[in-house]
Parts: sequence; structure tokens; C-alpha cells
Amino acid sequence: MMHSLPAEPVSYAPQTKIGDFAHAAYRALLVEVNLTPKPGLVDRHNNGAHRDMNLGHFYRSARAIGIWLPRFVRQGRDDAFRPVAEQLLRLRPLGLACETHMFQATGGVNTHKGSVFSLGLLCAAFGRRYQRQHPINAKTLCAEVAAMCHGLVARELQQHNALQTAGQRLFAEHGLSGARGEAESGFERVINGALPLYRQRLNAGCDEQTALMDSLLWLMAHNDDTNVASRGGIEGLRWLQQRAAELLAKGGAQGEQGIDRLRQFDAECITRNLSPGGSADLLIVTWLLAQLAN
Repeated sequence: MMHSLPAEPVSYAPQTKIGDFAHAAYRALLVEVNLTPKPGLVDRHNNGAHRDMNLGHFYRSARAIGIWLPRFVRQGRDDAFRPVAEQLLRLRPLGLACETHMFQATGGVNTHKGSVFSLGLLCAAFGRRYQRQHPINAKTLCAEVAAMCHGLVARELQQHNALQTAGQRLFAEHGLSGARGEAESGFERVINGALPLYRQRLNAGCDEQTALMDSLLWLMAHNDDTNVASRGGIEGLRWLQQRAAELLAKGGAQGEQGIDRLRQFDAECITRNLSPGGSADLLIVTWLLAQLAN
């Protein structure tokens, strides 16, 4: 089941319906899960390193989350003239409700918790800037998210870190800040790495699937993915980063050889029980931001 994708980025001018961005965010979830083959991740060929989830879980999850995304945009619009430092706290009830709906749809399986966080932030940031009639593009939207999340890592990972969650333990032991750090940085790895590479590949004539796969490999090579570290330790994370960098250096996903190497990488990730879910979340952000005109 493939979903048709827009050929050209959409410019979100003031007269554009705000629901368009929320719908693009929903479609980004489907774009990511349909991308195949993805090393260690659920796709249309297999369930990757997961025994508790499959493609159907991700479709149901995306539909459940999609209902909530326009509400994040509206919340951003409603709060547009409040201080940006207040926004994150005001989004939390929506985020928790969206998560609950996701878990209900998947029977308790965590398919998209990271994406609820990142897409909720981006949708709210869109609503804030739209309401204030400020320019909306990938960089301005991510700068808005960074402002909304200022101090988040310090508050939730450095201070009062009781090591109750895997994320808190990984931060204490290895300094990995996970989804919080990515958001507080304004998705720096996307803005300065994955998104330029994606656009470069498209401009060079690559099809969208190849461009997305190479962007995913770049993210896997550079992202300190807490999903990978929680499964395979810091050694597993460094192995995965090195292998992704090697594949990208050999030409990435282009051609039959590229796809064959990806399939081999997938098999290796499954054997090692490694799934780069954090990088998949950032790929969703990458595709969504690519729909905005420069």
C-alpha cells in the first residue's frame, strides 16, 4: 500500500489552510513506514528488529495520531501571543492525549511516541508563526521549536535525574539527550544534514525513495540514537553509525547494489536486535520540512 506524494514542495502562504500542514505531518508518518528496505525498522518487507509490531500497527498509529495533529496547530494559534517559554507546558495535555490514543490504536505498542513529540511541536510552531503572520519555512519553524524547548534537557535530564527512564539513564551514562536534545537544538541534524542531503539527491535526479533512504543512512550515521543504545549499548550504537556511514560512502541506496547492501544491513541489524527508531523519527521530520518552500 503506497501513498502518492506531492511532486513539488508546498508554499504555506497566509491564505493556505492550516490543515494542510497537519495533513502533511500525518502523511510523513506513512512515507516513513512505507520506505523499504529500512535497516532494523518495520517496513513493507519485514518487521525489522521488532517482535511486537508490524506494518498494520504503524498504519493504525498514524491514523490515530493524524486526528490530533490539527489540534496542535490550533493550540499554537491560540497561544501565538503568549511567551514562547510557556508553549511546551501548554502542549503537554494534548501530547499525552495523543499518546493515549496511539496506544489504544496499537494495543499498547509504542510505534510513534517520538513522532508525537516532534510533530506536535512542529505543528504548534506552525500555528504560532501562522497566527503572527511570520515567515514559515524549515529554518524558521525549527527555530520556533528550539525556542519552545529552551532548557528542556537541563530540566528533564540534568536536574532531578532519578534514572527512572531509559532516556535518563543513557543521558547520565553517555550524555545522549535523545528526542529532547533534538528538539531543543531545533532539529539541527535535520536542518544542517538530512534535509540538505535529501534536497541535493532530488535535484541530482534521484527518485524520492532513494533520496529518503540516503537521508536515513546519514541520520543513522550521525544521530546518537537512544533507541539503538538502549538495545545494543554504546557499542551497538557505534557499530550502527559506522556501518551506515560505510554504506553512504559506497553510494548509498542508488542502484541494485545499493539496495542489496541495505538488505544485508537490515539482516545484520535484525541479528543484533538494533532498531534506529530515533533516526526514523528524524526522517519523518525531514520529509515534512521538505514540503515547505525554501
